[in-house]
Amino acid sequence: MNNDLFNMKKELVFYENKWIYAALASYPVTKGHVVVVWKKKITDLHLMNHKDYTCLMNVVDMVRDSMLKTLKVKKVYLLYMDEAKHVHWHLIPRYNKIGLNVLRENPKPIKMKNKTYSLVKALKKNFKLK
Repeated sequence: MNNDLFNMKKELVFYENKWIYAALASYPVTKGHVVVVWKKKITDLHLMNHKDYTCLMNVVDMVRDSMLKTLKVKKVYLLYMDEAKHVHWHLIPRYNKIGLNVLRENPKPIKMKNKTYSLVKALKKNFKLK
């Protein structure tokens, strides 16, 4: 999974700046699963300075808003895990699986097809900088 954070297919990225990118997950647990990745190698959130942390969380917030509008869901779970030893968030839309049940899914590689490209395009369109 760690390599996937650094070798993300450009077609999956819907937001990027100098510090961060947001993209559909390479191994989604559900439709619309997104990762928000801090580009600079930092192994844990507590090692980020306040300015960088605030920047990251502002983007996470805007990505969540885009997902709510695009996917027409009421909830998006924010999940931070350090399995990759690199700061990144998983944003997982809640459909009919509640709580940690969503993590019981068996992620499979994302399929690059028209629906995927359309979803990236819609997320990008609904992403609003604050």
